[in-house]
Amino acid sequence: AGVYCGGRVGIGEALVLCKNCIPGGGADFGGTADMAALFSFDTQHDDMIHDAQMDYYSRKLATASSDRTVKIWNQDGESYSLAATLNGHEGPVWEVSWGHPKFGVLLASCSYDGRVLIHRESPPGVWTKIHEQSTNEASVNSIAWAPHEFGLVLACASADGRISVLTHQPDDSWALESLDDGTRLGCNAISWAPVTTRLGDGDADGGQMMFVTGSCDKKVRIWRKGADGAWAATELEERHSDWVRDVAWAPNTGMASSMIASCSEDGTVVIWTCTDHEWSAAPLREQPFDSPVWRVSWSVTGNLLAVSCGDHKVTLWKQALDGSWEQVSEVNEQQAAVGGQ
Repeated sequence: AGVYCGGRVGIGEALVLCKNCIPGGGADFGGTADMAALFSFDTQHDDMIHDAQMDYYSRKLATASSDRTVKIWNQDGESYSLAATLNGHEGPVWEVSWGHPKFGVLLASCSYDGRVLIHRESPPGVWTKIHEQSTNEASVNSIAWAPHEFGLVLACASADGRISVLTHQPDDSWALESLDDGTRLGCNAISWAPVTTRLGDGDADGGQMMFVTGSCDKKVRIWRKGADGAWAATELEERHSDWVRDVAWAPNTGMASSMIASCSEDGTVVIWTCTDHEWSAAPLREQPFDSPVWRVSWSVTGNLLAVSCGDHKVTLWKQALDGSWEQVSEVNEQQAAVGGQ
C-alpha cells in the first residue's frame, strides 16, 4: 500500500510514496531507511494537482486538480487505472477526503468556488453526488471527516476564517454548524483528534469531539465541543512567523498525552505535545527547511512524520528515545522519475 504526503504536486503527475519500499518499513513505516522510494504516473489532469489521498483500504486513490475535477484511480500494486472523473466544481479543487467505509464509499472535495461536494460510489463504478454545501462565500481550503465513532461528520475550513461542521441526519439531510475564529483571516488546514484522545492523566477527554486548525494569522487553534453542544477554541502560543499551511493530529498510541504537527510558509515544523492539559511546542529541527512546508502527515501508528516542502522533497522523521526527532529518509521528484512508471 502507498501513502501520500503532498502539497503542490505538479501538472498532471501524481507522486506516490510506497511504504513497502522502505527497508524494514512494515505497516507503521518502522526501521531505519536510508532512502524511501517514490514512483509517479500520469493522472491525465490538465493542470496542477493539489491533493492525492488513498482510501481506507489503500485500494483507491483520489486526485484533486486546478482543472476543476477529481479523478478516482483503482490501485493494483504500482499500477493505477482510471475509474472515474468527478465534475461539479467551478474552480480549483484543493483537497479530497475519504469517508470511513462503515458509511459506504464516500468522497468529499472542497474548492476555490466555495463549495463542498460529497460523492458516493453505489453500485461499484457509479459515482453520484449526494450533497452540495455552498453557504461559504470564500474558498474552502481544507476538509476532514471526523472519527467514525462520532457519526458521519465533516469539518470544512474556509478562506474567510469560518469553519463549517456538517453532520448527517437520519432523514438524509445535513445539519450545519458555523464557527468563527474572529480573525477574518483565512483558515488553511483542519485535522480531527482521534476519538480516544486524552489531554491529561485521569481526565475524561476520551470521546470528546476536538479538532485543530491552522490559519493565515500564524496561529494554531484547538476546538472542543462541550457537553452543552457549543464549540470553544483555545489559541496556542505563536510559534510560526508566517501562514500555517497544514496541521495534523497524531493517531493515539495509548499514552496519556496528545501530539500535533504544524507546518508553515516560513519553513518551520512545530511538534505540539499536551500533557496534563498543558500544550508545549518544540521545533522538529533546529533550523527551518529551505523552502515553505506545505504538508505534514503521520503514519497510521503515529511514530513517523512525513514532511512535504516546496522544493519537491518529502522527508520522513522519527522520534528518538530522548524526545528529539531524527530524519530517517528523504525522497524527491527526481527519484520518482527514475523509479516511476
